[in-house]
Amino acid sequence: MNETGYWPEFNQSFLPVLDEAFATHAERECIVYGTVRLSYAEVDRASRAIARRLTAEGFEPGMRGAVYSLNSHTSFIATLGIVRAGGVWIPVNARNAPEENRAILNRYGCDALFFQQAWAEIVEAIETPTARLTLRVSLDAPERGELDYSAWATGDAGPLSVPREGTDLFTLPLTGGTTGLPKAVMLSHRNFNALCHGMTERYGDRRVTILCAAPMTHVGGRIAVCSLKAGARFVIIDRVDPGLILELIERERITDFFLPPTGVYALLDHPRLDETDLSSLHSLSYGSAPMSLPRLKEALQRIGPVMTGGLGQTESPMFIARLQPEEHYSGDPADGVLAPDAILTSVGRNTALSELAIVDDDANPLPPGSTGEVAVRGPMVSEGYYENPEATAEIRRNGWHLTGDIGVIDEKGYLRIVDRKKDMIITGGFNVYSSEVEAVLHTLPNVALSVVVGAPSDKWGEEVVAVIVPAPGTTPDADEIIAACKEKLGGVKAPKRIQFVDELPRTPIGKIDKKAVRAPFWTDAGRQV
Repeated sequence: MNETGYWPEFNQSFLPVLDEAFATHAERECIVYGTVRLSYAEVDRASRAIARRLTAEGFEPGMRGAVYSLNSHTSFIATLGIVRAGGVWIPVNARNAPEENRAILNRYGCDALFFQQAWAEIVEAIETPTARLTLRVSLDAPERGELDYSAWATGDAGPLSVPREGTDLFTLPLTGGTTGLPKAVMLSHRNFNALCHGMTERYGDRRVTILCAAPMTHVGGRIAVCSLKAGARFVIIDRVDPGLILELIERERITDFFLPPTGVYALLDHPRLDETDLSSLHSLSYGSAPMSLPRLKEALQRIGPVMTGGLGQTESPMFIARLQPEEHYSGDPADGVLAPDAILTSVGRNTALSELAIVDDDANPLPPGSTGEVAVRGPMVSEGYYENPEATAEIRRNGWHLTGDIGVIDEKGYLRIVDRKKDMIITGGFNVYSSEVEAVLHTLPNVALSVVVGAPSDKWGEEVVAVIVPAPGTTPDADEIIAACKEKLGGVKAPKRIQFVDELPRTPIGKIDKKAVRAPFWTDAGRQV
């Protein structure tokens, strides 16, 4: 590994990996979407045909192709076509506000855009920010004279030879900003080679069927692309529907899938969970947000020894840390004895791709047991932020990628996230990490979800406030919750106020929007800290 964190063997084009995957697994089923079933050979042909048509229309390596769609077989194949033409994939979350998506595409450029008709009006309003071509291709029936995906996917599918290097961009995913225009993260071909290596090692020799329920514009799409080499089969749905998910696990014999904690909670609350045959499951990965400890324990009991925790971020996807299914237990999972809470509330340990450290404000590693910023290096770490060297420099220091998370690594190597660095509350001169308070709240049986924020206080500067969604069927008492927090955290860190709500605001990608929770407390304060 060199000082930038890349192993030399990954520093090459990812396109030969795709070619080899399609050739090796040609006879296997690749995609299931509703009644549509496609083999690797059929997906290979369709994606090559799209790549060749793009090239014929003047699309050159390094140009940008966006996919504006819910999860579908056509959106996945279009993505592969863009990449196989040497393009840079821009994933567009169809659940964003339309104006935000239009601003994103205008800002980052789009030479070819594949879209579903539901967003045709937004597509028409997108400007062309450069003098280059802009192709608009409808993934379903064209209604406004757009180019037709079905004609492209069945056209000439001859061999392709596209020169790409390891450092060339593969995709420009967007960070999940809650205000302003999100930053674009530069993930390269060498990043995807590393991610593919990690996924292939994780699967071993087993046959894999992946349920793609979470948006494929985010981690779900990266998992899918990087699982092709393993010959995975993808069952794609366009929404997180717990009833449909349970039906498909049983019918299609799902082995692996990813959900954010809220998706796991929806499964646990579904009346058919306990009667569903889950015996095919090998791994249900959870992440993107902290998981409630009581609900994690419930999942381990009711879903089984398949829960897989971990840590990743857009700037360093999927493999910063991992908590393997067996690590959720003390001893043999068959005995059902759960690991200590300190392990269950961690995000696991370093992976085959990652080296972890806790660093100080100057990015110098701290001794074991210290609290500081989580830093990582490895071949999955992105090339930085697109056209934003200043922001890149802020997260790259002393050879480390700085995650923006505050954490601590114990003597066994387990990483526990204490907070986001920017979410620290300073109350009476003491630092309070909101996630530490949330972790205690999530151990209480009458708390379903919680967000802890700082609110203005004449006495303390800021005071700790907990905004809580009560567990179904409970009526929690604020004083009792505060007392429980004081017992575990002390008076400084315990909430001074509790606010109960029916639901918490979320960002377009489904994360709890902490900025939106915090904003009302500061509206009339005349300051923000």
